[in-house]
Amino acid sequence: MTDLGSVAWPPAPIETERLVLRESEARDRAVFIDLFASPEVGTYIGGPQSREELERTRPEIPGRRPGLFVVELDGAMIGMITLDQRAAERPGHVRPDAGESELGYLFLPQAWGHGYAAEACAAALGWFADAVPGQPVVLCTQTANDRSVRVAEKLGFAEVERFEEYGAEQWFGVWYPVPPPS
Repeated sequence: MTDLGSVAWPPAPIETERLVLRESEARDRAVFIDLFASPEVGTYIGGPQSREELERTRPEIPGRRPGLFVVELDGAMIGMITLDQRAAERPGHVRPDAGESELGYLFLPQAWGHGYAAEACAAALGWFADAVPGQPVVLCTQTANDRSVRVAEKLGFAEVERFEEYGAEQWFGVWYPVPPPS
């Protein structure tokens, strides 16, 4: 994750019209396992993981780390959002020092198509813009993942480039909290 300096983690829960973004809790463990074991969710992220392996290896409170928000609807986890430092060795950067934060999101299939991803990501980006002013955020998804590309565009990510990674064409975009420098 980008250095947050004196920004405390976790932040207070973030409420949107329908959702709450919060820190992970023990009650979320089963949903984390469902997310990573789901064939539908795994389609564009390397495939599903073994449920047995996830059961064995996931900590009691999975995902408790800076930059990870649980997305909750009506008191139940439906997905997660991450804001992590993009690895310098990966393709796709908009800063000379390759110090960008990268937005990621995973939602249960039953939560797809309701606008939850865009709503939750917009809230996380708003929080990030206040916590780390002026910093761009990047997003990378397979071009074949039409839903994810649409979410990125709806959030205001502008396509920067496409490249081959993980055996598939990737869509790489950037979001600026203020207009990009000229």
